[in-house]
Amino acid sequence: MLIDTGDFRDDGEYVLSYLQSHGIDRIDYLVTSHSDADHIGGNAAVIDYFETQADGIGAVYDPGITSTSQTYEAYLDAIEQHDVPLYRTQAGDEIQMGDVTSQVLSPPEGYLANEDRNENSIVLMTQFGTSRFLFTGDAEHEAEEYLVDTYGSKLHSTVLKTGHHGSGGSTTAPFLAAAQPNVAVVSSAYDSQYGHPNEETLSRLAAQSVPTYWTATHGTIVFESDGQRITVGTQRDAPTEPTRLREGMPIGPGTTGEVTARTTITTNGTVATLTPVATDGGTETETPASSLAVADVHADAAGVDTDNLNDEYIVFENTGTDTLDVSGWSVSDAAGRTYTFPSGTTLDAGATVTLHTGTGTDTSTDYYWGSGSAIWNNGGDTIIVTDNTGALVLEETYA
Repeated sequence: MLIDTGDFRDDGEYVLSYLQSHGIDRIDYLVTSHSDADHIGGNAAVIDYFETQADGIGAVYDPGITSTSQTYEAYLDAIEQHDVPLYRTQAGDEIQMGDVTSQVLSPPEGYLANEDRNENSIVLMTQFGTSRFLFTGDAEHEAEEYLVDTYGSKLHSTVLKTGHHGSGGSTTAPFLAAAQPNVAVVSSAYDSQYGHPNEETLSRLAAQSVPTYWTATHGTIVFESDGQRITVGTQRDAPTEPTRLREGMPIGPGTTGEVTARTTITTNGTVATLTPVATDGGTETETPASSLAVADVHADAAGVDTDNLNDEYIVFENTGTDTLDVSGWSVSDAAGRTYTFPSGTTLDAGATVTLHTGTGTDTSTDYYWGSGSAIWNNGGDTIIVTDNTGALVLEETYA
């Protein structure tokens, strides 16, 4: 998936160079956050290149609000010339890429703010395991108000791409309070004619102690996730305290140079912790304050499964250092059958809890699904845990 292609004056040069250097030979999903020329500047060039010199573009996703710019016309001409599928994309749509799910949170049907292009940017929540990336295009306060009112705490994200290049009308305090990002990214020029990122926006990020990376001083920024840990890499080592971003030395688009790992973010359970990367190239590790893990799966009960349902069970463990409250958390299988832990269910650090399929009286260490039939497939299944806000805590497949 590629989201936006840069400024029209660059004509996709830097984006194409980066993709080619990483051996990307196909774009399955080209997402146009909105039709402003600083976001779709390389769309035509990218479509033309992948359709004529590589393995093509699968489909283009667009919010459906047009522009009169020549850049927008060239983009639509490229879609028509190469017969690329084009989808009007709105809240409720979903893009599934293997184990990665991207949910479209905005714009809603009918649009916002009299069809203002910025406020109707495609907003994506992209989730892999327990790592969540929130891409906001040029959304500002009206879109953020809609997102907060509609999704509330479901906006929780590990990484936030700040709206509208860090403008003063974006990344509002209520939105930050709902999203609670562990890391933020600002994409703008060092000498932006609009003063991006705005000092008030940076102060709001600082007030919530959100480490912030800026393309203008960190250069290329790479977030690499394995589903529970995110490694943050940058070309330049520069300040991440939001109000000190401008103390970093400027670096222009297209500047070559290796990306070096700077930080890791652990997202086990609902708590994420940041850990600096050791200077010797290794990673300093730190146990999350609380995190849930699958310690054991006993899917094949002795004898006939249906006759011995309490011998079919899952063991969960709190691998962190603090007590974990799992009240209202849900456990599901691949078929969607669901059990919810009752109020008052907690796990001390290092403690385990066993969830049996059959019936019985709950204790502090053993809980009972109350199912009249087997839940977990002996030949393999997927264990899915979500917290009481619906956010994914873990997803583990056994064979």
